[in-house]
Amino acid sequence: MQQESTYQAARSVAKAVEAHFTQHHALEVQSGMAGAAPTPSAHIIEAILDAAFWASLRKEEGHSPKISLAFLPPELAGKPLVFEHRFPLTPTILAKLAPGVERAGIHLGVWYEGEHLYLWGTTQTVMSYCFVLDVSEPGLLVVKHRRDDGLGKFANVAVLKGDQIKLIDEHSASLPDCPGLMKPLLHITTPFAGDNSVNVLVQLAVSMRAHGRGGTLLVVPSDSLAWRESIVQPILYSISPAFSGLAELMKGAEVEQTQTPWLTALTQEVKSLAGLTAIDGATVVNDRHELLAFGAKITRRDGYAPLEKIMTTEPILGNEPVIIHPTQNGGTRHFSAAQFVHDQRDALALVASQDGRFTVFSWSPCEHMVHAHRIDSLLL
Repeated sequence: MQQESTYQAARSVAKAVEAHFTQHHALEVQSGMAGAAPTPSAHIIEAILDAAFWASLRKEEGHSPKISLAFLPPELAGKPLVFEHRFPLTPTILAKLAPGVERAGIHLGVWYEGEHLYLWGTTQTVMSYCFVLDVSEPGLLVVKHRRDDGLGKFANVAVLKGDQIKLIDEHSASLPDCPGLMKPLLHITTPFAGDNSVNVLVQLAVSMRAHGRGGTLLVVPSDSLAWRESIVQPILYSISPAFSGLAELMKGAEVEQTQTPWLTALTQEVKSLAGLTAIDGATVVNDRHELLAFGAKITRRDGYAPLEKIMTTEPILGNEPVIIHPTQNGGTRHFSAAQFVHDQRDALALVASQDGRFTVFSWSPCEHMVHAHRIDSLLL
């Protein structure tokens, strides 16, 4: 805004991001929702992306900046912390402030006066569809916004990694055979409304990816033991009776699910369960969120053929399905999970890699093969 952007990807993606926020702003106004968040122009988006990108490549006392920027004025930010003196939005200032604002939920407020963008303070409150930009590592920018009810993970809009741009396709979850958990990730539903079962899987996916050790979570039907035919017996770390800590929480009344104690307890249960996926082998839960086993070794089911092909997709604009041999999709963890879903077609497998890649395997009745949905761009 103050000067021409030198980060080419910012210029390339700015208009598409502006269109996304403009569309949702119009829908909010049309539906009569009060307090619609301000929509940044393409010039503002480009300037924010440019400053954040160059800040991400700097180091402050040996640490790379971790920043979250929110585009809104202080009067729309709840109870903000306001600086006495404004700071210009520059890479140098962002790198200097980053150590004090890197904790989750803290956003640096960005606003403008004339042709100048400035930092006015910090806030932990942002409006629905407020433009938010997260920087979590050098060169990695994620444009996102808060969901309608303010609960759960923010919805991603675009991911920029260096010169690579991924625009999230919000409509990909409406395709046939798409697993239900894709919908809350793509902002088609809110994270704790409607089908709480798939929404908890979203939180588990985020937590699995966060521990950084890789892991596999198998979700099996609660009314069948057929899944055991795809697991090496005996199961060393089986759970009997099934552990129901998370299941009991999910039986709570709807009103409880918007209250801090319930959300805190849910977060702890999710972290505990996701932590087990870091142990070598697969963690198994049923569709009632009961823990059945961890450290389980997947094997091909008797009478079922070896897996020869899978279909892979990613929920970004321009992506086309590709049919590949399962060994092309990852290592042993990915192959075994795909084989499990091939043999147990009413099951779901969530696989996190140590490098951050995250894949959901499900059976596609339409294509009659295993479908690998790569969703790490939604979990950042």
